[in-house]
Amino acid sequence: MSVANYTAIVSGGNTGIGAAIARGLLADGYDVISLSRRKPDWSHPRLASYEVDLLDGVATRQVAADIAAKVAITHVVHNAGAIRAKLLEEVEDEDVGALAQLHFGAGIALAQAALPSMKQARFGRIVLLSSRAALGATTRTVYSATKAGIIGMARTWALELAPFGITVNVVAPGPIADTEMFESVMSPESERAKALARSIPLGRLGKSTDVARAVSFFSSPDADFITGQTLYVCGGASIGSISI
Repeated sequence: MSVANYTAIVSGGNTGIGAAIARGLLADGYDVISLSRRKPDWSHPRLASYEVDLLDGVATRQVAADIAAKVAITHVVHNAGAIRAKLLEEVEDEDVGALAQLHFGAGIALAQAALPSMKQARFGRIVLLSSRAALGATTRTVYSATKAGIIGMARTWALELAPFGITVNVVAPGPIADTEMFESVMSPESERAKALARSIPLGRLGKSTDVARAVSFFSSPDADFITGQTLYVCGGASIGSISI
């Protein structure tokens, strides 16, 4: 199968890391379908988009089924995420349910919709976005737990899908400054952000394109002997101590 026949779904492909991933895959020659609450404010001849709230499990499954009925999906990149930063005493049941749906449920729905065409082609790439916070971070009880769970989920899928030529890998970003998620926590220009950058071994905050390049690597047909792996794109933060 040539790159010209690749169609990738990118959840949260409208802004930030998701937009960088979508742009990177478009540059690689893929058709890309973005799923997000808002349409991208940019366009490309091979970019399509669907507006859907991925917190809504029924709506997510319906959109995924509609796409799978129209095109053969070869790649799924589940990037959409949310933090819900709270101390342990403040965590509510709704937070648990929401992030479980967003990080697990939506990813499962997208993968299940894509599997028939992937299995028929005996080729597929699934890339899930986790986080350095999977290793632990203050005020991240539900976020860290679900992002850590993504790693276990990917390893399980990798074992199940390897016989069909489908690889499943994880990219785990560290602090990525040019995103709405980062800006919801702190300004990239703040003293706090500058201190965070200094605490990272490589001495800087990440960029969305840093993550997109890792996703492009795992998505490539040349990455056909790599599955069940997690790549931390974090400037060394996963092996050192950072303050967020």
